[in-house]
Amino acid sequence: MKKIIRNVIQRQKDQDIVLTSEKYNPLKYSELKYLINKIAGQLSSKGIANKDRAAIVLPNGPHMATSFLAISSYMSAAPLNPGYKTEEFEFYLSDLKPKIVLVEPNSSNNVLEVAKRLKIPICELKIKSDSSSGMFDLFESESKYDLPNENDEALVLHTSGTTSRPKIVPLSNKNIVSSALNISNTLKLSENDHSLNIMPLFHIHGLIAVLMSSI
Repeated sequence: MKKIIRNVIQRQKDQDIVLTSEKYNPLKYSELKYLINKIAGQLSSKGIANKDRAAIVLPNGPHMATSFLAISSYMSAAPLNPGYKTEEFEFYLSDLKPKIVLVEPNSSNNVLEVAKRLKIPICELKIKSDSSSGMFDLFESESKYDLPNENDEALVLHTSGTTSRPKIVPLSNKNIVSSALNISNTLKLSENDHSLNIMPLFHIHGLIAVLMSSI
């Protein structure tokens, strides 16, 4: 993931990547590269490794998109529907066993109660009002970190199993990049195209078919 994004950034670093936010300035590829490196260092400084999972509970928008890109470029991202009820979060967090849960600033989401009960650290995104769209911080400190390989888990979702109990479906960096490239090539997307996402970013179609394929 990170290698692919870095190669794209080197070709298109002066072009905008996020154009949909009225509140923030457009995010450029060079800023996305900076964000990915920064967030990896911040997570590493707290002892969170690229073999761990992070649950992302954010509303659709630029920060949900960039948090997925930043997290999945370093470790395994587990995007969850922010509209889940308490008992649903109880199941998913217990099943996923994430090392951290990311939420929006001043969140009052149901996930907070569950994460506290399960003793999973909660981290609110730190967003500056004058920052570019999708930019954020998690912690103040940074440290060196190891890069994941192509077979490491980058995204984990749940799907209904044969027993009607949702089952974990892990996707590797290689899986995601291959799927995104296939979609991009099929649609003949270029750097001159813009994608409009109307899918939720906790769903495979929103994450891969729209977000990743357009990068």
